[in-house]
Amino acid sequence: MTTRRLGIVMHGVTGRMGMNQHLIRSIVAIRRDGGVALTNGDRVMPDPILVGRNEGKIEALARAHGVERWTTDLDAALTNPEDTVFFDAATTEMRPKLLAKAIDAGKHVYCEKPVATNLDEALGIARQAKAAGIKHGVVQDKLFLPGLVKLKMLVDAGFFGRMLSVRGEFGYWVFEGDLQPIQRPSWNYRAEEGGGIILDMICHWRYVLDNIFGQVRSVSCLGATHIPERWDETGKKYKATADDAAYATFELDGGVVAQVNSSWTTRVRRDDLVTFHVDGTHGSAVAGLTDVVTQSRVNTPRPVWNPDAKQTIDFFGGWQPVPEYRAFGNGFRHQWEAFIRHVVSDEPFKWDLVEGAKGVQLVECALKSWKERRWIDVPALAL
Repeated sequence: MTTRRLGIVMHGVTGRMGMNQHLIRSIVAIRRDGGVALTNGDRVMPDPILVGRNEGKIEALARAHGVERWTTDLDAALTNPEDTVFFDAATTEMRPKLLAKAIDAGKHVYCEKPVATNLDEALGIARQAKAAGIKHGVVQDKLFLPGLVKLKMLVDAGFFGRMLSVRGEFGYWVFEGDLQPIQRPSWNYRAEEGGGIILDMICHWRYVLDNIFGQVRSVSCLGATHIPERWDETGKKYKATADDAAYATFELDGGVVAQVNSSWTTRVRRDDLVTFHVDGTHGSAVAGLTDVVTQSRVNTPRPVWNPDAKQTIDFFGGWQPVPEYRAFGNGFRHQWEAFIRHVVSDEPFKWDLVEGAKGVQLVECALKSWKERRWIDVPALAL
């Protein structure tokens, strides 16, 4: 067995998602466990260099997690031929230019989504990557959540019979900043800075719907800015210019109808911060981040509508949990390991920049639907 080094330029990992999920729980964890195992028994040890604008912050982050290399000079980092992968988790507005620069430098690229704020830029980056012959990937983390992995197993097993509908509920209350501190960055609520829940979440729902339930064919979406004023990180009041809620309906292959609500202005009373309720002719299931419960055709209760009598059926009691049939690790780490194997040993990796562009495409269709107040078809996407 041999251990091979893989140099990775990691940009934008001082933010919450980049630091916690990509650096600490993925790359640092992989390093601690001896690298990524390949099918031939060899291992790949990622060797990151952290890149950020704030020298003190990036140095402290590197030292805290045993990372030897860090810099504030991205251009210099991209010139090092020993570092062959570029990763970006910074703001969406910056991403296309950063990816283009990395591709020009001959790097394989892996990035958070959305890959761009508009479809033209997203397709442009995908075309550039294809022309350069480099490997590329986009984070599609929700496909690796234990709850959605179990749900995909039910689909593949034919549990639902003919699938009828999907109802997704995502969101929680994001504090405005006056009475309690905010728990999301203020730029999320400024359209001019790439904010908005439609841009942030519809790209997620594209890959979830496509990969688990059926290809998205059309969309009807209504957005809203329910909270018009918020307070930023310094306590200064500002006008919210981006949507903080979206109510979308999707038509999928096979006649499946999916309804997904996304909101930063809702108080949670459900099983998890995101749930998917799937109904089919032979059974139904409700999935959260980690757990799934099912109800089959033969176990479905027989309710009768009678508003004059108190309901006697325990509608929550008639569901069975899907067993923990295997160990589930961190989803971000799982996809990192898959991408590293793709780069090093050419193992298949389907979640590329084209898949990322599909998410941006659905965002644009949803925004157009909201603006024009009508259904929008989602055409097949090709380079």
